[in-house]
Amino acid sequence: MTPVSSHESLYLSNLDDMIGARVFTPTVYFYRSNEWHFHHEPIMKVLRDALRSVLVPYYPFSGRLRETKNGKLEVFFGPDQGVLLVEARSDVALADLGDLTVSNPAWVKLIYRFPNEEQYKVVDMPLLIAQVTKFSCGGFSLGLRICHCLCDGLGAMQFLSAWAATAKTRSLVINPTPCWDRETFRPRDPPKVEFSHTEFKRIDDCSNLTKSLWEVKPVQKCYRISQEFQIHVKNLARSDGNFSCTSFDAMAAHVWRSWVKALDVKPLDYELRLTFSVNARPKLKNPPLKDGFYGNALCVACATSTVQRLVNRQLSETARLVHEARLGVSEEYLRSTIDYVEASRPKRLEFGGKLTITQWTRFSIYESADFGWGRPVYAGPIDLTPTPQVCLFLPQGDEAGSNGTMVLCICLPESACNKFREFLYLMDSTDNSMKLL
Repeated sequence: MTPVSSHESLYLSNLDDMIGARVFTPTVYFYRSNEWHFHHEPIMKVLRDALRSVLVPYYPFSGRLRETKNGKLEVFFGPDQGVLLVEARSDVALADLGDLTVSNPAWVKLIYRFPNEEQYKVVDMPLLIAQVTKFSCGGFSLGLRICHCLCDGLGAMQFLSAWAATAKTRSLVINPTPCWDRETFRPRDPPKVEFSHTEFKRIDDCSNLTKSLWEVKPVQKCYRISQEFQIHVKNLARSDGNFSCTSFDAMAAHVWRSWVKALDVKPLDYELRLTFSVNARPKLKNPPLKDGFYGNALCVACATSTVQRLVNRQLSETARLVHEARLGVSEEYLRSTIDYVEASRPKRLEFGGKLTITQWTRFSIYESADFGWGRPVYAGPIDLTPTPQVCLFLPQGDEAGSNGTMVLCICLPESACNKFREFLYLMDSTDNSMKLL
């Protein structure tokens, strides 16, 4: 499976190696029993044979991570490595799992974890861990854990699409051809940090924000948001007419404000942060990334505001903050990020005053996961409660998804759920916004 010899290694960039990438991204895909007649071979054989083929061009997935000098990670290759693919059976039917169109923390057993596995462990772990669970109704799930150090969301979709297409056609399909090229993001010598990089800074948490989420077990909530409602929020955010606001700018600002209002964050002069990833591929000109690059090419944007400014001023002002943070990600900002990590190498995630939004709505996750059994009923994450200051914008998988409906997945204390729903759906306003849902 690995066209490299033992003891060879591969360079990981500081974008691959930053503290926020040292995690496994768990996702699950459900397939009904009447959707896998395409193959007349056992499910496990189809998936295993296709994975074996795809791991030749995507051979880094079969290696392991290790620490080098200054704690930096690299991929290395040795005997007895490879990925992990396991099979499980359940005596329940898919129908017993509840609503299969939104993520559910109760599905965690569909993702394989090693006994006594340390949280956030990535060193000396298989970099791809897959579990196929067969249900009594004949349906099955594919639970994946992919190490974020090897790929960002777009890179993961590229790998998943190659695996699925290879399974579907019974022959290796790689389009585009995978490209490693992590050396493109080597730091400058000496490092040249040109921006403040507030997104990484430690901020003393003198507010009640983190306490309200971490000291009581939060609940995970999912809210469907129609395209009509998204347009409505965008129009509200553009009410001053002075800047070109995107749907993401508007919805990110609206969710941020609604979350902070529902949590009743104090004190009012406390500085808050909204962080989100920006795909830097289109911004890279010197040199541009090759087609097929599947590593991390994300840059973290950060908008800041005091509590008082966020909750008391107009949505348009918050949307402008998000808009300016997003446009602030340039090639120069990316290079500065790489050098900041090189010079500082943060050792822990900082949650002080922070909400992080991850946008999956532009991923072709449902289309990429057709292994020959049709599109999955659900494709996406499972449990956000271990990181309750992260929320997701997800595509809706059914027919509504094709009409632009998205799913917001977010964590809240039980006591704040009703308030958040009211703020999110503008039920506290008088413009009949609920009709647009």
